[in-house]
Amino acid sequence: MIQPERIHGSLYTNEDVFADELEGIWYKTWVFVGHTSEVPEPNDYVRKKLGLQDVIMTRDKSGEVHLLLNRCAHRANLVCDDAAGNSSSFRCPYHGWTYRNTGELLGYPYNKGYGGKNKLELGMGRVPRVAVHQGFVFGSFAEEGPTLLEHLGAAAGELDRLARLSPEGEVELTAGWLKHKTRANWKLLAENETDGYHPQFVHGSIFSVTGSPIGALYSDNSTAVTRAFGNGHSENDLRPEFRSFAEPMRWFGTTEDRVPDYVAAMRAKYGPGAEEIMIEGAPHVMIFPNLFIAEIQVFNIQPVSATECVQYSTAVQLKGAPELNSRMVSQSIGSVGPAGMLLADDTEMYERNQVGVAIREPHWVDIRRGVQREQTDERGYQIGTATDETAIRAFWRHYKQIMQAPADAAAEEETK
Repeated sequence: MIQPERIHGSLYTNEDVFADELEGIWYKTWVFVGHTSEVPEPNDYVRKKLGLQDVIMTRDKSGEVHLLLNRCAHRANLVCDDAAGNSSSFRCPYHGWTYRNTGELLGYPYNKGYGGKNKLELGMGRVPRVAVHQGFVFGSFAEEGPTLLEHLGAAAGELDRLARLSPEGEVELTAGWLKHKTRANWKLLAENETDGYHPQFVHGSIFSVTGSPIGALYSDNSTAVTRAFGNGHSENDLRPEFRSFAEPMRWFGTTEDRVPDYVAAMRAKYGPGAEEIMIEGAPHVMIFPNLFIAEIQVFNIQPVSATECVQYSTAVQLKGAPELNSRMVSQSIGSVGPAGMLLADDTEMYERNQVGVAIREPHWVDIRRGVQREQTDERGYQIGTATDETAIRAFWRHYKQIMQAPADAAAEEETK
């Protein structure tokens, strides 16, 4: 089903495969859920999705972030209806059971039916492991396993790189999330996010109309590279191109005189090092399985079925950079907003792909582009050119390793 240079189409369409993915990936590995800036104050909360699970991300009075399952421990009714708010507790509307925003059971009406007060040790379910890096909140339903930093590996450095673009060293995701439902398998979106082969063709019209230089970065003449970090993570590293121009803010499609307050704040914060930061810009990184950062936007991919998913998107906001933040919001609306041109282009491709992979012949999807010219960089990571499918092959290698793990463990047990 998964070979080094091709993928069987059924992996995008089969509901049994999707069910296995939920258990093996979404409910076992580290999955991006949200950002701490979405619950900035004590008792703030926001509803999220982790796979198919309805999750409440809360910040308790001491400042700790929790991921609670939106389910009463009594008869499984939803305890939270609002998308976001501020409350130290949640009350189930069915029978009035009440819980702290840490998930602890506070009380239940007519307690004599249970032998009195404090007789039950029931609480809301919770995601067992929660970890944060640069404000990005990840959850794992696995009680044990690799730490978040072990899972992220070199991709953690890309989140650090994004934070360094802030004069205060912090990312904020406070512009609000747009919700895009797509009739396509979630893996088609994950593949596309670091596919440097398509921009010149899929987005050619918008590049020509706007005069954007981005298209030229994704060509065989580009010095940019596609890099596989391991664990399914990868990036389109455009820094070689930006370094050749040595112009601060070119990565953002502007010049430093257009954002003077931001540039001054960065130089005050980082001194001589600010020039390199502003030249290299933000990362273009896909973090397995569902977090994608496209320079000025953050995407959260959540599955619905084998043939449908939801992609949430928001503009990056950098603490202490109001001048740049307003521009980021404007650009994000133009590219991935309700009438955004880039996301409309990509969504059309996702859905056309979904129809195509269901066609019986040929059954296989080819991912061999650039395999003959793949190299290893100075840090030991596989790299290809800007248009090679190095990242897609790396995604599927990690996917195969995860999905085969239960079968391998069972086989090992049988031999004992």
